[in-house]
Amino acid sequence: MHYFTMYPSPLNTITLAGDGDNLVGAWLEGQKYYGGTRHEEMTEKNDLPIFRAARKWLDRYFAGERPCISELPLQPVGGEFRQTVWRILGEIPYGEVVTYGDIAKKTAARMNKANMSAQAVGGAVGHNPISIIIPCHRVVGANGSLTGYAGGLGRKIKLLELEGVDLSRLFVPARSTAP
Repeated sequence: MHYFTMYPSPLNTITLAGDGDNLVGAWLEGQKYYGGTRHEEMTEKNDLPIFRAARKWLDRYFAGERPCISELPLQPVGGEFRQTVWRILGEIPYGEVVTYGDIAKKTAARMNKANMSAQAVGGAVGHNPISIIIPCHRVVGANGSLTGYAGGLGRKIKLLELEGVDLSRLFVPARSTAP
């Protein structure tokens, strides 16, 4: 059984989903792939300990603090490849950005492959079911383009600004894959 609650963030409402003990989803309202890993009906249950912990984590994050991803029990639903990419996303330091190519190299190494497609990594990043907490907003194109955020480029920019990222070397591409 899965449960959900709503969190009113500065970026819009975030739906938090859990299995009772672990956070399985965090989707911004209007996000591409909203609820994408949900395969069953969810029941609203606002008082679960995991939701209280996630709300506190998000409150601290939006207050400019640096809560650690390890503070929350996360259980995103996905295959081995996506799980590997999501673990790597969780290792990106607060206030820093990495490229899809960087993640592809790390993913290939962890999966004992000679190489990995940055495009395949982009797909896994885009389907991250625990937005903000698993920081997919910290991934940029090799040329510095702010692209590929399922929550929308405006939200990606606001999250990076909140974290103090120097946006002067980054740009919004004329054509983007993000909504």
